[in-house]
Amino acid sequence: MNKVLFLNKPRGLTSFDVCYRLRKVFNTKSIGHSGTLDPNATGVMIILIDKATKLNQFLIHDQKTYQAKVRINIKTDTLDITGKVINTDDKPMPDREKIGEVLGSFMGRSMQIPPMTSAIKVNGRKLYDYQRKGQQVEVEARPIEIFDIHLDSIDDDSFSFTTTVSSGTYIRKLVEDIAERLGIIATLDDLTRLAVGEIGIDQCNSLEEVLNGNYYLTDPITLLRKRYFEVVVEDPKPYIDGKRVSIISDEDQVLITSGNEAIAIYERELGDTYRSKRGLF
Repeated sequence: MNKVLFLNKPRGLTSFDVCYRLRKVFNTKSIGHSGTLDPNATGVMIILIDKATKLNQFLIHDQKTYQAKVRINIKTDTLDITGKVINTDDKPMPDREKIGEVLGSFMGRSMQIPPMTSAIKVNGRKLYDYQRKGQQVEVEARPIEIFDIHLDSIDDDSFSFTTTVSSGTYIRKLVEDIAERLGIIATLDDLTRLAVGEIGIDQCNSLEEVLNGNYYLTDPITLLRKRYFEVVVEDPKPYIDGKRVSIISDEDQVLITSGNEAIAIYERELGDTYRSKRGLF
């Protein structure tokens, strides 16, 4: 099939659960996605079907936009509302100006320590394995970037913000860090991924629509053309074989196509010489 599905993931399912159900819909074992969403989160998942799974490495680094709801005066062991409550407080909600000021202070590049609930491996084990057993392990901070962040709404015990972040940014950890700068405790109450790269939630099918056969699919080449300079070739064989070729281009990476089919991503090696980065056929 070699197609891409834009899906609005429902609450209550893991990303694996979603892919498992879609394997049955599309009658294939080859289903992937461009970024995990927690069971309690909703929003954009880019689903890759059959050979389109080869696109994953070109999509996982896309910027992502989220809307997060923050519950104040409660802290859990998972940093979100599904976890075990480990602390409570009764401080008043900071005013709108203060929250906006603190949110703005996170703009730009910084270092973030991934939460213990993440799947990052330390000493060969995933962090959430340590967390489930109550074990602590030293976790190195990783670079992230906040491209945009602003306050959406504020209530007596919660506030919501929207942010666009680099790949690898953990929103639950961002919420904890925001709360610390506000001088309160808080946890992530709700999370919606509004966009992955240029794909917005309004472009997505619901899982119910897909299960009922009411959905639309996208050709992988459509996504790639938005990311790479396209080089059209008459004879795709040298590129299928992964041979080094000469290409006149100012781009370090280019999309090779032939007959309206994506063949490969090629990257500059030296001068005008390019080598295959990934075959897509």
